[in-house]
Amino acid sequence: MVKRSRILAFFLLVILIGSAMGATTQNILKDIKLGLDLQGGFEVLYEVTPLNGKEGEKVDRETLKSTAEALERRVNVLGVSEPNIQIEGDDRIRVQLAGVKDQNKAREILSTEANLTFRDVNDRVMMDGSDLEENGAKQSFDPQNKPSISITLKDGDQFGEITKEIRDMYPENQLIIWLDFEEGKDSYKEERMKPEPRFLSNPNVDKILNQKNVEITGTFTIEEAQQLASLLNAGSLPVNLEETYSTSVGAKFGEQALNETVFAGIIGILAVFLFMLALYRIPGIVAVITLSIYVYLILLVFDWMNGVLTLPGIAALILGVGMAVDANIITYERIKEELKVGRNIKAAFDAGSKGSLSTIFDANITTLLAAIVLFAYGTSSVKGFATMLIISILASFITAVFGARLFLGLLVNSGLFKNKPGLFGVKQSEVHDISEGLDSMDLKTKFDRFDFIKGRNKFFIASAVLIGIGLITLLVFRLNLGIDFAAGTRVEVMSDSKLTAAQLKEELKQVDLETNDIVISGDNGEIGVARFKTVLTKDKISELKSHFKEEFGAEPNVGTVSPTIGKELAKNAMIAIAIASVGSLSM
Repeated sequence: MVKRSRILAFFLLVILIGSAMGATTQNILKDIKLGLDLQGGFEVLYEVTPLNGKEGEKVDRETLKSTAEALERRVNVLGVSEPNIQIEGDDRIRVQLAGVKDQNKAREILSTEANLTFRDVNDRVMMDGSDLEENGAKQSFDPQNKPSISITLKDGDQFGEITKEIRDMYPENQLIIWLDFEEGKDSYKEERMKPEPRFLSNPNVDKILNQKNVEITGTFTIEEAQQLASLLNAGSLPVNLEETYSTSVGAKFGEQALNETVFAGIIGILAVFLFMLALYRIPGIVAVITLSIYVYLILLVFDWMNGVLTLPGIAALILGVGMAVDANIITYERIKEELKVGRNIKAAFDAGSKGSLSTIFDANITTLLAAIVLFAYGTSSVKGFATMLIISILASFITAVFGARLFLGLLVNSGLFKNKPGLFGVKQSEVHDISEGLDSMDLKTKFDRFDFIKGRNKFFIASAVLIGIGLITLLVFRLNLGIDFAAGTRVEVMSDSKLTAAQLKEELKQVDLETNDIVISGDNGEIGVARFKTVLTKDKISELKSHFKEEFGAEPNVGTVSPTIGKELAKNAMIAIAIASVGSLSM
């Protein structure tokens, strides 16, 4: 007897869930934030050390927090939406700025100390930035209508005493205003002879000024004056910042990566859908429904978590599709085995669902363990992959186990497919009579003709030989490590036309850089990658970006990893592999 209510319930559920997904998916996609590898941007990891501290001296936690807060205020100067600033370990701060347009400017603003000092001609400090009122700096114009900076001091009487002291130093009665004065390196008497001195201004003081409002004049543009005022309001950094890792992605690279990754993901998911429909028929339809729900749940949870979607994150999502469909396949194959031994559709569904649960659970637990280890020991991009993988595992378990059983159960229990094993991917000729008393282990397969146990010694020897060859190859040729582990600099250039290694090498010479480690890739050879064993300086990176932007119309991607970070990444990778391997084997 066909129970139409079950069929009706199935279609109502599909329509309701499909309608809800269709009505909300577009808004979810709009809300999801893209990482810097998908929209371009800048990431840097700073090692924080005390100002004028002894070698090996560490900063305390409060200083680290105040530095992170100062960096966040500086990021606000750039107008970057949703910056990500995180404290890592005991002395590091990671800054991620997705979508920032002027990466050189961002780098400069982040690393500038913004330490304002008022000094005499002998470089003696008279006042500093701590004497300014909070948010007491703003861009203004001097009497000649030139851009200047107006600052408000906390104590006008103190400024009066200072100006009196400077006035009495005549004829050297100049008050020198410095930004980021470097002790032992900077000197007013040397800088004043240069056409472009490092100090901001050096006005003569001819009278006592008992006032709180002071104007700093100089050769500023309006933008420079606004930026300096914002930096002063953001506060000076109480520490030294040393870049230990950095990566920058041009907007053109990010847009291309997003388009290609999304296209590849859609093709992969559609291929899985077609495979399931062709092989499993009715259960395949259920698999397509649950996999669609799985993708929707992933995006929904990620949006709810306010996560940032990156290329590794998309890779984890696609990998999750494979795990979700794998759970479906395990269940459906068990159902097919039960059908082949002669059970009816309902009994085969119950037995197959029950028998597959432990296998699915074990597979998901081991993958979940690996994802947790990756999150614990990985860098920011690896953590993004691990986060998406953890969400994918949980979502795939819910949809593949509970969702698939709900939908398939409604169809099976409707009685519509009674005695129709062909709709479950089983040929009628493969079905045995239940009276034969067969078990799923009694079913013949194409592998039964080969005695694996009898030939085990041959397989052991072949495996040992392959392992030996692999170890010898590894020892002789060694691994071709990327800069993440070997340290150095990686430059990726994109051109509208075909590139050659010789052409890229010549362009690098234009900025005084040389390397033989150049690889050309891309469908039409339009992408060139150059690697350097040394970490390029900020100034050299800025020069390199400007040159290639002028030559090719787009900034190159530049990544740097210091030797310290490279060693740590290699160490953490080995620890992660060891823990994940031991954990998986012990399950």
